[in-house]
Amino acid sequence: MTGSHPRLEIRNIVRDFDGRRVVDDVSLAIDPGDVTCLLGPSGCGKSTTLRIIAGVDMQDAGTIHVDGALVCDTVFRVPPEQRSIGLIFQDFALFPHLTVGDNVGFGLKGSRREKLPRVGSLLERVGLSHYIDEFPHQLSGGEQQRVALARAIAPGPSIMLMDEPFSGLDNRLRDGIRDETLALLKEEGTSVLLVTHEPEEAMRMADEIALMRKGKIVQRGAPYNIYNAPADKEAVAFFSDINLLEGTVRGALTDTPFGQFLAPGVPDGGEVEIVFRPQHVGIDFDRHGRGPNPTPLAGTPAKGVVERARFMGSESLVDFRMEHDGSVIRATVPNVFLPNAGTVMWLTVRRDRCFVFRKDSGSVIRA
Repeated sequence: MTGSHPRLEIRNIVRDFDGRRVVDDVSLAIDPGDVTCLLGPSGCGKSTTLRIIAGVDMQDAGTIHVDGALVCDTVFRVPPEQRSIGLIFQDFALFPHLTVGDNVGFGLKGSRREKLPRVGSLLERVGLSHYIDEFPHQLSGGEQQRVALARAIAPGPSIMLMDEPFSGLDNRLRDGIRDETLALLKEEGTSVLLVTHEPEEAMRMADEIALMRKGKIVQRGAPYNIYNAPADKEAVAFFSDINLLEGTVRGALTDTPFGQFLAPGVPDGGEVEIVFRPQHVGIDFDRHGRGPNPTPLAGTPAKGVVERARFMGSESLVDFRMEHDGSVIRATVPNVFLPNAGTVMWLTVRRDRCFVFRKDSGSVIRA
């Protein structure tokens, strides 16, 4: 490896199917040992991008480089098995006729005896040493996932591609196996590109998130930055429920029931959308800051009537029908807070957690 190059770099990848652009000028770089998540809804092109990098599909334009060396353009192509790239998919794809040990050792060179130290070491690290002579059908889904991980890591690939690898697992197992997988990949120094449609999974695992939509990467950055400085309204909504206010700009200000919001650079008459998350809504009983979650940095209180309240375990969701326009605003309140339908309350919004976007272009004005 030459230190000046990313471990994996894709440049301006394009892929068309039946006249439809599925991957549209995608570029991405991953440094040694880093985890990058391609995050986006189903059908946005992320799995196709992964297949192109793996060499099982061919791009129509663009190049792929590993440690600075070209491995694929539209003419030259290093075979998939020579790219030092491992693959883990949702269905695990274990060989049913091979034992756990033989599955893990499948991609290694040498005799069964020569493979045994590496196989044994990996099975010990995933806690499955005692299953070395068992067959995949004798294992649970979580155990099969660990075997698939050990098999993918065994040849020592410099890059691991993972396509929704945890989506088939029981929710109770998923977090633990994700953490174990990440720890093992970090220990091996493997660069990881993970495809997922789950924002929580991306934030839990990634050093960097590449948010993908309609074949394009619309935003890249650390999880904190993607969440707290979204590129557009759709980016906010992908990570959580949102509340939305619309307003017309006059003198770089727009009036709302929660007070005025700045909209610099928007001409008079321009339309803006103000987006905020339910956890940033404060609730007052009486407009004097007495309530379950009074909000700092709040503007004008607005009157709402409780429409529905639900307890979700660690928090409660409360929907309010707003007096000013009949819209519904949702608030998330820690712990148990279940006011009766019809109760009148006053809501405030954290100004430092509101995002203001131009309605015509979707571009951010203030985040």
